Amino acid sequence: MTPITAKSGVLLALCCITAIAAVGSIFELSSGDPELGSLTTEIILAASIPLTGLLFWGAVQDTRANQQR
Repeated sequence: MTPITAKSGVLLALCCITAIAAVGSIFELSSGDPELGSLTTEIILAASIPLTGLLFWGAVQDTRANQQR
């Protein structure tokens, strides 16, 4: 078993942060009165969903590349 690299760790940490931002945005929008305003919260939500997927994919790709060494 190959230990996680620093790059994979950073990508996973950022993935977690963007996922939390997406969930928080959903809760803020469902409350009816988002603190940052609807437009800003919607932009955060729209950006964080694909970014979460890309960061996770990047972490998986980095881990796979390091396992083949």
